[in-house]
Amino acid sequence: MDKAIPFALAASVCTATSSVCQRLGARNSMPAGFDFWLIFRLARRPVWLLGIASMILGFAFQLGALHYGPLALVQPILALELLFVFGYMAILSSRRVAARDWLAAAAMSVGIGLLLFAAAPSGGRQHAPGYLWLIAGAVTLAVVLAGLALAFTLHRRSPSSPSRQAAILGAATGVSWGFVAAIIKEFSSHLGGGAAAIFSNWSVYALIGVGAASLLLASHALAAGPLAASQPGFTILDPLAASLLGMFLFNEHVEAGTVSLALEALALAFIVGGVTGLSHSHLIGGEADARPAGQAANAPSVRERPSTS
Repeated sequence: MDKAIPFALAASVCTATSSVCQRLGARNSMPAGFDFWLIFRLARRPVWLLGIASMILGFAFQLGALHYGPLALVQPILALELLFVFGYMAILSSRRVAARDWLAAAAMSVGIGLLLFAAAPSGGRQHAPGYLWLIAGAVTLAVVLAGLALAFTLHRRSPSSPSRQAAILGAATGVSWGFVAAIIKEFSSHLGGGAAAIFSNWSVYALIGVGAASLLLASHALAAGPLAASQPGFTILDPLAASLLGMFLFNEHVEAGTVSLALEALALAFIVGGVTGLSHSHLIGGEADARPAGQAANAPSVRERPSTS
């Protein structure tokens, strides 16, 4: 299980890089409705492709982490992604980091550490029964479809408020990524059997299909509005959904005593408070003014560049 932690940390760095690059590439590209061709239009933008490359690398690290550790351990560590997003935005914007931003970062880090200490995730089986996968898949699909319906209904009624749509799509994406993490966990258990074991199992095909759908959903969330709106859903609901699926599908065990539950609730409060504080930092909220390091002060900012969709 010790090997899972460095893999998970590396994955969180890669997913943070992916979020920032994809947001820069998807800015001002949100369609009026759900667009199945959005990814193909975004693929013409190098910075978005860089984000996809980083996401693939993050997937490889996440696969390694879930091979050695339970979902309830790996996914909360991946929530550190927001800290790295925060660092990227500090570099890109060349702004001073406020004291409250450091406090929010510390709260999130303490919360994740306390949660892992109190929950002490362990155990679990390698494979889940098919009927449990059907139930989990149906519930996940229902939640995602409800999120899509709500997001685009709000967009039609109030097109001038993109942040709410981005937040809802980000939450739906977080739930979807949590389900993808559960599939990765199942898939990782077949890696030792060679190509025959991998391609004769359903998980590799489900991973491709659900992963592609989740990428399309994430692209809409990142195109809909500022990163500050979509990132909390990615960061909080991904590990939460994955941890619940870990217990439901794989019988992963977390401590549930009175003291442990109290500490876990306190940890979640720290994490939610930290994520909320960081996601509303002026560094992320003012992302439209972000400029690459070394760009001349009189050069046009990202916001001033015309869209090339």
